[in-house]
Amino acid sequence: MALDADAPDASAEPLPLTLDHLVVTQLRNIARGEVELGPRLNVIAGNNGQGKTSILEAVYLLATSRSFRTARLSEVVKLGSELGNVRGRFVEHWPNGPLARQQSVGIRGTEGGAQRRICRIDDSSPKSLSHYATRSPVVVFDPQQMTLSTGSASGRRTLLDRLTLFTDPAVASHRSRYRRALRERQLLLRQRLGSLERSSELDVFETLLAEHGTAITKARRAASEILTAEMTRAFGRIGAPKLVLEGSYLPGGSEDIGEASEALQRGRAADAQRKRTGFGPHRDDLHLLIDGQPARIVGSQGQHRAITLALKIAELRCIADARGVLPLLLLDDVSSELDADRLAALVDHLAMTRSQILLTTTRRDLIVTSQISGSDRQDFTITAGVVTAG
Repeated sequence: MALDADAPDASAEPLPLTLDHLVVTQLRNIARGEVELGPRLNVIAGNNGQGKTSILEAVYLLATSRSFRTARLSEVVKLGSELGNVRGRFVEHWPNGPLARQQSVGIRGTEGGAQRRICRIDDSSPKSLSHYATRSPVVVFDPQQMTLSTGSASGRRTLLDRLTLFTDPAVASHRSRYRRALRERQLLLRQRLGSLERSSELDVFETLLAEHGTAITKARRAASEILTAEMTRAFGRIGAPKLVLEGSYLPGGSEDIGEASEALQRGRAADAQRKRTGFGPHRDDLHLLIDGQPARIVGSQGQHRAITLALKIAELRCIADARGVLPLLLLDDVSSELDADRLAALVDHLAMTRSQILLTTTRRDLIVTSQISGSDRQDFTITAGVVTAG
């Protein structure tokens, strides 16, 4: 039985969400795998290159219809195969009983090498990909995501936009319309049609940019405020002692439509010369500071890993509050570059979230927590794409 993603009761604690059955077919190096997952901690151990990350990628694909490793879904399908598929059973654990649904994502090759994505919820097509992606929320950490603190602002903007899918779903439409208007305005500027100062066509696109851009800015600011508060608390648990992590939203645009319109008109000549628009939410950033200094500059490798994990824990908490269910938490290779004490603190902290956790490691013995024991922990081994219990 499926459950509509209505707005949750703000006073209620988020409900557990679990994936109890997973079937992966022809994805990456996995020909076929079927796994019965436990409701709390699932540890997937194996040497490098055996398919640990591919299992997490399959779960993420099932929950969101996307990969966290690549934007090209054709790369996810096993070499030599025309069709890859993942399906599974999600369960929301309500006080009056569990509600389960089947979800599946198939990736079928088409002519010219393009890929067609086919999503189903209980054998029915979702209303939209955004609806599908928020139905069974999931948060993932993998080493590539350390660019959240070390890399460009685009990754941090993506994180804020992912949060707004849950906190302000209408903003997804604003983003798509903003992107189209931005492309059209820049095309006109490159062509230099008529006077830049008195172009009615530019006026039209700048009005759209101002309208949709201010909506994006407002939604991102609200998301950043709840995200950074949770991030600071999480870093206090898993970061180095006495270090403080803070964040602030740096808007590239404005929350005022009139101000945005004026800034775009003033910037026409400069934007035409540099071939990009210098004002708007496409230039937003989330500024991260360690003890008041830019984290990107002063952070060590271990601190950047802790920052990224703190952001992911904060993302989980924010989505849980907005969606009313606890997202699944996927953690890839967290045991590297954290010392034993920090790793133990991390696992204990994650266990306290009550989320279902899928964690990969090359060192099963390092994953120890006092918060989860007995049947609440399930261990798996993966070798050459084959998953076995124990």
